[in-house]
Amino acid sequence: MMYEELDTPALLINKRVMMENVAAMQQYADRQHVKLRPHTKTHKTPALAKLQEEKGASGITVAKVGEAEVMAAHGLKDIFIANQIVGETKLKRIRKLAESIQISFGIDCVEHVKQIEQVFRESEKKAEVLIEIEVGEGRSGVIEERDFCHILEAIQTSDAVHLKGIFSHDGHTYQAESKAHCQTLYKEAVNRTLRFAHIAEEAGMPLEVVSIGSTPPFLFQFDIPKGVTEIRPGTYILMDASQSNVIGTYSHCAASVLTTVISKPTERRVITDVGAKGLTAQTRTKGLTKTEGLGKVKEYDDVFVSSVFDEHAIIYHEGFRQSVQIGEKVQIIPNHICPAVNLHEKAYLIQDGEVVEELEIACKGKLQ
Repeated sequence: MMYEELDTPALLINKRVMMENVAAMQQYADRQHVKLRPHTKTHKTPALAKLQEEKGASGITVAKVGEAEVMAAHGLKDIFIANQIVGETKLKRIRKLAESIQISFGIDCVEHVKQIEQVFRESEKKAEVLIEIEVGEGRSGVIEERDFCHILEAIQTSDAVHLKGIFSHDGHTYQAESKAHCQTLYKEAVNRTLRFAHIAEEAGMPLEVVSIGSTPPFLFQFDIPKGVTEIRPGTYILMDASQSNVIGTYSHCAASVLTTVISKPTERRVITDVGAKGLTAQTRTKGLTKTEGLGKVKEYDDVFVSSVFDEHAIIYHEGFRQSVQIGEKVQIIPNHICPAVNLHEKAYLIQDGEVVEELEIACKGKLQ
């Protein structure tokens, strides 16, 4: 069928644009001589994770143990959980996964090492961990060098924990005010990450992996310094309104939400049948990724979602109101694609206007 025949709301993925995005990021990683380990929290779809590996990715990144379990069940064999995993229940699930796939996960304190030691003590394989370094985002990760050294010491005395590497996420680059500002924040983050890699080497613990993440610096294709072995962008495969603002074009947006005009109650107001439960109510308020409204109406230069209820998008625009009819379908580009995808059970792959494949978003709701 043609995509216009789909019932709404429906998550659409333009295959040509998506494939161009996948190829461009892989080519960038190859030129920079680093591995690409894409963060699949963006699409939560095993079929797309496999596609990324087929096109050259060395493995995948996920955010939660549940996502790792689903990806492993669909045949993905090299998975990194870019998050701290705490508690016996989750650690036992990772130990089970380690019996059949290559899996690693994040830590950032000595207490994590102690908990892992308890759970993996009887395991045939050591737990593979990466220490997270906080580089300016203000989230999780090691801040003080002395704390990093204490973690190294704890791992050195552990029988069940192996230090695979370190990782960082420069998410604060989303708020950079310009390309130059983004580059400054990126360089500071990378240099700080490499400083901790050097500390590990000085302690006699050379690292297999030095992994960095966040999409904006890679959209600008900044050079990646020697010593970094891996990058973990996620959004690039589908893109969204906020990341499009970084590069000044929506032409790389592969994903959109198809929605039907259901009401035109005033001369300026248009209502469509997707709201917060299909788009989210997210926006970005600072820097290069700053967005207008709650979603960009595709193919209309200055039309944005003004507000959302659970099941309604509200658009105020007189020209748009005059140009669309009740029952007409339009596409909305979400501000942030990662949580938007998590609201849908399936996505429709579109080529030349035709639905060519229905994709199960198998990691939807896997929050544990």
